[in-house]
Amino acid sequence: MGMPMLGGPVTTAGNIFFIGATADNYLRAFNVSNGDKLWEARLPAGGQATPMTYQVNGKQYVVIAAGGHGSFGTKLGDYIVAYALPDGTESK
Repeated sequence: MGMPMLGGPVTTAGNIFFIGATADNYLRAFNVSNGDKLWEARLPAGGQATPMTYQVNGKQYVVIAAGGHGSFGTKLGDYIVAYALPDGTESK
């Protein structure tokens, strides 16, 4: 990632790796097999938390608490953010 992180990742059974612990307030999804970035979204506050993920009818969803961290210098807030990944976002 090339930057400090504070928080953990989660990996799905479909080999997608989610991380939202970076100092730039982005939540990202990567292909576990080759490291390619599959998707990213800007959070309204720092996502210094481990994301949660689930799949329904073949659609991947990810949820993260975005509250920021004063000592880490990310924007503070009080959010629970959920995303449905775009169709075709999968690890191959």
